[in-house]
Amino acid sequence: MESKSMNRNGGNELGGKEVKVANKRRIGACESVLRILALVLTLSAAVILGVDKQNKVVPVQVLETLPPISVPVSAKWHYLSAFVYFVVANAIACLYAALSLVFLLANREGKGITGLVVVVVDVVMMALLFSSNGAAAAIGVLGFKGNSHVQWEKVCNVFDKFCDQAAAALVVSLLGAIAFLLLIVLAAKRLHNK
Repeated sequence: MESKSMNRNGGNELGGKEVKVANKRRIGACESVLRILALVLTLSAAVILGVDKQNKVVPVQVLETLPPISVPVSAKWHYLSAFVYFVVANAIACLYAALSLVFLLANREGKGITGLVVVVVDVVMMALLFSSNGAAAAIGVLGFKGNSHVQWEKVCNVFDKFCDQAAAALVVSLLGAIAFLLLIVLAAKRLHNK
């Protein structure tokens, strides 16, 4: 008769190792997919807002007795510092996602200090993305609704394409930030399983 060594859960040692290897592969594949998703989403958000501009001719009333003057105006993403911050933050997160993906594919183990550094920078990227999304959303709300207390008129009724494209970039970036959040959840799950 063959004698099999039993672990404390009643299963044999070989079966336990196979499950651990399968779980590592599943978590590794899931992490790779999330990093690719974060890369694509943050790149898309940076490009969507980075090419956002709209030109319009707006009538301006100088005096009540004179007819309005048609003035060409343009809306560009780099006119607003919150949008510049948004584009730069998404570009940084995209670059980091690409570098961390290459690093993790080269170093499958992710043990020790290198795995910890990747998780810490994941947290920083998530915070950076959520803060840039908040700044861009605040400017977007001002553009959409205006602020009657300081006499800021809404501009999204004039620059509708510009505002729609900025809103799309914001949603895509938010999904990228959620991908980084899920990477942190995976790291916490991996730590809990150890």
